[in-house]
Amino acid sequence: MDNQYNYYNQNSDQNNTNAYYQYGGSQPHPDGNGKKPKKKMPKAVAVTGLALLFGVVSSATFLASNVIGSRLLGLSGSSQSSSDEARTVSSNSASLSQTSSVVTSDVSDVVEKVMPSIVSITNMSVEEVQNFFGGVTEQTSESAGTGIIISQSDTELLIVTNNHVIEGSDTLTVTFDDGTSLEANVKGSDADYDVAVIAVPLDSISDNTMSAISVATLGDSTALKVGEPAIAIGNALGYGQSVTTGVISALNRSASETDGETGEATGESSDARLIQTDAAINPGNSGGALVNASGEVIGINSSKLVGETVEGVGYAIPISDVSDLIQNLMNQETKTKVADEDQGVIGITGMSVPTEYSQQLNMPSGVYVSEVTPGGGAEKAGMTRGSVITAINGTTVAGMEELQEQLQYYAAGDTVTLTVQIPQTNGEYQESTIDVTLTERQ
Repeated sequence: MDNQYNYYNQNSDQNNTNAYYQYGGSQPHPDGNGKKPKKKMPKAVAVTGLALLFGVVSSATFLASNVIGSRLLGLSGSSQSSSDEARTVSSNSASLSQTSSVVTSDVSDVVEKVMPSIVSITNMSVEEVQNFFGGVTEQTSESAGTGIIISQSDTELLIVTNNHVIEGSDTLTVTFDDGTSLEANVKGSDADYDVAVIAVPLDSISDNTMSAISVATLGDSTALKVGEPAIAIGNALGYGQSVTTGVISALNRSASETDGETGEATGESSDARLIQTDAAINPGNSGGALVNASGEVIGINSSKLVGETVEGVGYAIPISDVSDLIQNLMNQETKTKVADEDQGVIGITGMSVPTEYSQQLNMPSGVYVSEVTPGGGAEKAGMTRGSVITAINGTTVAGMEELQEQLQYYAAGDTVTLTVQIPQTNGEYQESTIDVTLTERQ
C-alpha cells in the first residue's frame, strides 16, 4: 500500500512539484545532501485515496458500458424518452395549429356568394318638432339599415328587412352591391315579428345593376346547432356593407330575456324566438343576413344587447319561423304614400293597448276603439265601441302609431280590411274582419 502511494507521489514529483498541492502534500525542501527526505503517508490516508480512485474508475467504467450498450444493443434510455416527448409536443402543436385554422377559416368565398344579395337601406323621415315658443317645425332625420333580396316578381325586386328599419319613412332608398341607389316602396310589414318587405320596380333597375345582384338562398334555421359558424353581413353604422364572424351561441332566445343589469336590447323586440350569436351586430346591421358556412340565409339580424358588462350578444330572427309571414307580405299590394290632404280616415277615436297592458287586462294588443264616429266608415261597417283593431290589410298594428302610419297609404274612398277583436260576454274576444271605406278628414 505504501509503495503504491509512493509511486503516485514520486511520479508526480518527477513530473511537477505542483502535484503535491494537487494531492495535498507540502512544499518539498532539500536536506543537506540535496535530496528530498522520504516520508511515509499514514495508512488511513492511503486507504482513503485508494477508495476515491476506485470510485472514479468504477464510475467511468459504468458510464462507458452504458453508452456502448445503448449503441450496440439498442437500449432505450432517458435520451430516447426525451426524444419521444419532443415528438409528442410537436404532434400536439400540429394539432393545435390545425384546430386554429378551422376557427379562423377564410369566409371570403361565402361572402362573395352572398354579398350581391345584400342591400343598404336609407330611411328619410320628416318629423314635426315643437320648439321652445310653442310653434311646430319639421325636422328631417336619416337612419340606416340593411335588406336581403329574397325574390323577383314580374314587375318588382322584393327585399326583406326589419320593420323598425322602414318604420316612419317618408322616403326609402336602396343601394345595391354595385353602388346604384334607387327608391323603394313598402309591400307590407309586421311590427310583432319586426319584419317588413319592400319593393323596387324592375323598370327602374338598369341591366348592369341586374347583372351585379342576385337573389339570396334561404336556409333551414330549424336545423341549426349551437356552436356552428355564423357570418353576419350588413350596413354596420351606415358605412356600407361589412362582415363579422362568430358562432351560433344559443337558440330560441328572447331579446327581453335580460335581468336589467347586464344590458338592454337595441332594435325592436320580436315575438319570434331568436337566434343568439357572438358575431358583431351593430346599428345599421338590422335587416341584414345571418348566414351559415354554405352561404344560406338562416336569420335576419335584428338587435343586440348593450351594457358595460355585455359583450357579443346579438340576435337574429330565424328565417324558417317567418317564411310564411314573409310570403304573405310579399303578396300584398305595393303601397305608395298619398298626400296628407288626400288621406282617408276610419272614423274612430282610439288608444294603444301595449303588450304589457294587454297581458294584465287580458285583452289583445292593438288599438282599443273608445268611440265610433257617427256617420263614419267604421260605423257603417258595423264596428262597435270596445273592439280592438289588430291589423289593416294583413299588416299587424300594435298601437295607434302603427295604424296611423299604415293609413298614410290610403286615400279617402279606398276600402281597407280591418282585423278586429270583438269582446264577448264571457270576457273573451272573437276575431272578425270588417271592410271599411275610408272617409275624408273633417
